[in-house]
Amino acid sequence: MTQSQEIGSRMKKQRELLGLTREQLAEKLDITPRFCYDLELGLKGMSVSTLSKLSETLNITADYLLFGENGEEQGLAEGISLLRTCPVQKRSYLNRIISEYNRALKD
Repeated sequence: MTQSQEIGSRMKKQRELLGLTREQLAEKLDITPRFCYDLELGLKGMSVSTLSKLSETLNITADYLLFGENGEEQGLAEGISLLRTCPVQKRSYLNRIISEYNRALKD
């Protein structure tokens, strides 16, 4: 797999995790759905501006998109992405679970 394909694969995985269609992501990035498709397949490269918008929109770091590094910051970004996919009215439950989990780790 080429580096462009790996970037595209990480992009698609995060887009799907957030529950976004390719068309919705393209609209947020101000690109065409076809270009978004080509990025996900690794057929095209992107500008720094698009990379910046993409990482912001998908709540992941540019390092993760480019290199697949899954450091502490990336884990936090993935957690935030998961929280955003949760229905708003259920987020208080998640907050309570996370708080209790953190308290248990400290004990």
